[in-house]
Amino acid sequence: MTPADLDPLYLATAIEATLRAGEMQMARLGRVDHIGHKGAIDLVTDVDVAVERMFRDLIGHRFPDHAILAEELQGDDDVARAAGPLRWVFDPIDGTTNYAHGLPFFCSAAALEIEGETVVGAVFEPVRRELYVAEVGGGAFLNGRPLRVAAPTTLVNALLCTGFPYDVHDTLDEVVGLFRAFVGRARGVRRLGSAALDLCYLAAGRLDGFWEQRLHPWDVSAASVIVREAGGRVTDWDGQPYRSARHDIVASSGVLHPELLQVIADFTAGRTG
Repeated sequence: MTPADLDPLYLATAIEATLRAGEMQMARLGRVDHIGHKGAIDLVTDVDVAVERMFRDLIGHRFPDHAILAEELQGDDDVARAAGPLRWVFDPIDGTTNYAHGLPFFCSAAALEIEGETVVGAVFEPVRRELYVAEVGGGAFLNGRPLRVAAPTTLVNALLCTGFPYDVHDTLDEVVGLFRAFVGRARGVRRLGSAALDLCYLAAGRLDGFWEQRLHPWDVSAASVIVREAGGRVTDWDGQPYRSARHDIVASSGVLHPELLQVIADFTAGRTG
């Protein structure tokens, strides 16, 4: 599939939605009226809900026959509840914990999937005014400039990034154990709090590798196509091409990928052996 096969309104809509979301986020940054809990450490703000309502209204008006999977108004991550050959995947605020605390590292992310393949992605980081976009076969761009992943050849020369799942209090040995394994191999490891931005930073060459587990489609669908179109590789933990129905992800420039997967495999084998 190439951009010529896609309606140009798809990418325009993803961009419009994320830019609108960014305006709404910035208007309320530091003065959120309501912060609720979906879990012990899983937050939702009234801004998340307002942004998602905006997105649902936009898609419902423009593409009434398209399905929508988004974080806040659909309940649990049940892909079957948003099935359809053309499906929008949206995160109103990726990095809600950061946002709720006034920490300026968050974004919105919009993707369109056709038959399960992400073909359009847009991620907007409003604090830095950085818009990441990609169409399958058309390259990836940051504020109109082409993106290309960095290419370190070994983990010791690489800056990695990850995130912790919301059940980390119950899976501390597993999550921190794997983090420790990578810290012992890489130049550095960061934990920034937004999977979508982590992946976009990888696409921009600011980071060299990323792994995380127990993610949702809205966390990474848009950014995954941006990484691929920037020349990177995105798989699940078994090395299979990433699809948003999977919940674990590894991303890199490609050269580092076997080493990243091997660290995960060795750690997993050590826990089960």
